[in-house]
Amino acid sequence: MVKKENIEEAVADVGDDTPTAYTEIKMGGGWYMAISLERSERFDKEYVEISKERAGKKRSRFNLSPKHTRVLGEALIRFADENDLDNFVSKGGED
Repeated sequence: MVKKENIEEAVADVGDDTPTAYTEIKMGGGWYMAISLERSERFDKEYVEISKERAGKKRSRFNLSPKHTRVLGEALIRFADENDLDNFVSKGGED
């Protein structure tokens, strides 16, 4: 389970009065998982961007339709429960 102190939430205002939701999860070693609600100007649609960041730079990204966000979250929770990931200890010795 992600500890509450490892999650930072913020809502930033974009110029067109549309709030953009943003959440960071601290992963260790200076890495963060950032989850944000973005808008495509080209297609005029919203999407959820999940990215891995370090030193303020995005290293990898995954874009997800907002309607699939809850399904992904529930699948991750189910996967963690089925594989006892709450008590997972890395074999590499990292925290």
